[in-house]
This record gives sequence, C-alpha cells and structure tokens, in this order.
Amino acid sequence: MQPPRDPDDDGRPPRSTRSGRDATARTDGGPASDRPEEDRPPTATNHARAVADALAGYDWLVEVGIGRRTAVARALAERDASVTAVDRRAVETPDGVRFVRDDVTDPDLATYEGADALYALNLPPELQVPVADIARRAGADLAFTTLGGDPATVPTRPATVAGGTLHWLRRTDGA
Repeated sequence: MQPPRDPDDDGRPPRSTRSGRDATARTDGGPASDRPEEDRPPTATNHARAVADALAGYDWLVEVGIGRRTAVARALAERDASVTAVDRRAVETPDGVRFVRDDVTDPDLATYEGADALYALNLPPELQVPVADIARRAGADLAFTTLGGDPATVPTRPATVAGGTLHWLRRTDGA
C-alpha cells in the first residue's frame, strides 16, 4: 500500500532560476518581497533596472514609499543622480540615498520642492491622487508602477518596461 499522495506535489522538481535556486523558496520566512534583493528572481532585478533606465535622465528624484525595495534608488545613485527616499517609517537606504520620513497623505512639501521627478513602486490606488498632487505642487514629473491588477486612478501615459507598466504623469501633461 502506498502512502497518500500530497495534492500539491506533481512529482516534478521545483522550478529554478538561472542561479539554480527555487524561485519560490522563502529564505527568510517572509514573503518574496521581503527577501534581500540579491535573493530575488531575475525578473524583479530586470524590472528594477528597466525602471532605473527610464528615470536615468533626471538629476534629482524622490522615491515615495521606498520600504525594502531599494534597487531602483541604488541604481540611480550609482549613476550619480541625487536620490531622496521617503517613507512613513524609518528604513535603511543604500549609500548615496538620502532618507526623509514623511507621510504623503500629510506631506512636508519642502521635501519634494525642486525635485525633477517623483517615482513610486507598487503605488496603491488610494495614494495615487495624493502623490500626483505632491508632484504637481513640486513642479515634478511622476512615474509609478502599480501592484498586480491595480489600476492607475489618475490620468497617465502608460509605458511598457521589463516586468510591467510604468505610468507617467509629466509636468507638460498639466500635472
């Protein structure tokens, strides 16, 4: 008699990335987005690189809600852009990235004034209007990605980048 079959086991080995590790394995017990960036699947790295490439023409950028996703800020700082990271909780940022604690629902506009562009990764629908308003008041362009199937709730010009869509709201669009 055979032991009962595990319904989640299809008999195949786990899918792996180029590094040979299981792309879905949790190394730290938390969700995949909590993994250190060097342990994330290649698609996450490609997406961060594509977003950084799209933003590379700006001299001073503010990342809204940086959290633990620091790859874009790091890549921009390595390209000699001035980067300020904003989050409502204190977080560590890469070398060359300035951190300011701020809440975009009650912003300190001095943090954003003079920035060429604001950007956000996985910007939830309920924060898109406040962040677009900050960009407009600061005279800055805005670029953001959404999470999964979340829509853009402000008028944007979507652009396809590796791994997703980058939504643009430019000063010249009347932001």
